[in-house]
Amino acid sequence: MSLVKDLWSRLREFVGGLFGRKPPAPGTFVAGAKLSWRGFLVTAPLIAPRRDYLAYVPARAGSRWDWRRRPLLVLLHGCRQTPEEVAGATRVAQLADDDDLLVLLPRQNPRANAWGCWSWFDPATARGWGETAIVAAQVRALRRRYRVDRRRVFVAGLSSGGALAAVLGLRRPDLVAGVFVHSGIACGAASSPYAALGVLKSGADADVVRIAAAARAATDPRNLPVPLLVVQGGADDVVAPINAVHLVRQYLCLNGHPAATAGAAGELPPSDASRVETTPAGRTITTSDWSVGARLVARHVQVDALGHAWSGGDERYRYNDANAPDATALLRGFIRETMQ
Repeated sequence: MSLVKDLWSRLREFVGGLFGRKPPAPGTFVAGAKLSWRGFLVTAPLIAPRRDYLAYVPARAGSRWDWRRRPLLVLLHGCRQTPEEVAGATRVAQLADDDDLLVLLPRQNPRANAWGCWSWFDPATARGWGETAIVAAQVRALRRRYRVDRRRVFVAGLSSGGALAAVLGLRRPDLVAGVFVHSGIACGAASSPYAALGVLKSGADADVVRIAAAARAATDPRNLPVPLLVVQGGADDVVAPINAVHLVRQYLCLNGHPAATAGAAGELPPSDASRVETTPAGRTITTSDWSVGARLVARHVQVDALGHAWSGGDERYRYNDANAPDATALLRGFIRETMQ
């Protein structure tokens, strides 16, 4: 009897799909782990190069009758966070169900970093090995397990997760179609692990534009551009806003935009378009865009009174601010715009 019910359920789901109806059930979280032999860290050499992850599979992706290739979003938590917390705070499962995409949520090993931060400052990670290689291996694992559109893999993160997202976009443009960084840091911004705290407060102590130029020279042009969206709080006392400026300049260089070195190094370069909005709570949002041809290659969104927190997130979780703008909605819009 259970077999008959299962077959009948699958038949109804298949017929419903033919007429464009969404399955009523939400998706599911599944756990996994992946190792990369290139994943050893300079700062924690005795830690196995393996990390656990959660994956959110939307209901339609769980059907055996579904042959559609769908986008994949990699969402990296920040320090003192877990995949469960960042998923709940950002409401990413709802985004995934609405837009029919898979979500990968890597989990940091507390033995690799006592604060649960991703090791963006580790020399191996910054050059594309270390935790960059581990997350890349997780992406490949999900591509094998599910029908992922390889041209539509997006990576996003908060704080140290945003910093690792920036590294992935720069070092693995063959893997990543777009990068969303909330309160993060540029790839290679710290000249050594000891410089990391100073970078958080004062900005990069390495030439991040030069790093991008070298990465661009080594990249197959068919894998560029890799668009970037940066969200930064103007009142962030953990990651100084200058880091968002350095990140924009780095990705402008990676994507071949001439403004990468224009103007004062500590300021945003002249943008191709900009707009200023005021939220109902009185916050000022300044959005600056840079494009190559008709294609967006970088966007900087500064929220003047926002601290070190995911904007528009669920305040029941740490490092979240419920006020507008909704960073998850910005992420959704960025993914949709990039896929066009």
